[in-house]
Amino acid sequence: MAVSTYVERYRTWRYEAFQWRNELSVTKKVALALGMACLTGLLAQVRIPLGFTPVPITGQNMAVLLSGVMLGSWFGALSMVLYIAIGACGMPWFQNGQGGLDYLIHYPTLGYMIGFVVVALLIGKLTDRFIFARGFWGQIGLMYAGMIIILGLGAGYFAATLHTGFTVTMQKTFLPFLIGDALKACLVAGVATALLPKESREENR
Repeated sequence: MAVSTYVERYRTWRYEAFQWRNELSVTKKVALALGMACLTGLLAQVRIPLGFTPVPITGQNMAVLLSGVMLGSWFGALSMVLYIAIGACGMPWFQNGQGGLDYLIHYPTLGYMIGFVVVALLIGKLTDRFIFARGFWGQIGLMYAGMIIILGLGAGYFAATLHTGFTVTMQKTFLPFLIGDALKACLVAGVATALLPKESREENR
């Protein structure tokens, strides 16, 4: 079989999978959102503590970026709301096996989690609406912008709760994560590019 045939099958599968996701019932979309919340909790346990800041390096923001791509805007955002809400109810799936409302109130990382919801919503909205955003460079731009939004909201909340100045806040919550988050953004962009259709409905008729 010619390579072009395999390529065409792959393109068709990609498009049909995208359409399948869009046509699922609300119940099934909520179930997928719960699954993505579980993946976020799992990746939150991939943790590298940094001695100079209470904010560790974790893998959970990769699941955040993927949630918008995989589930679309509203259900991607819902997956992050479920992650926060279920964790607040006591599920120990925040970083380092933490959970409970007390963790959210007293640990200065709630701003990052608020960023999770915002970023999943934005990435899902832009990826679904604009075909050019589904290519590798479009995804790189979206993913890195998403990482910056998460870091920015996290830094803002950190500064507001611990009353740190601009320089200290940047040193503890923003600057140390830029390179690692850029690498994670590239990884997620590669996965998303492979999964996302680059054709419109008309081109697949």
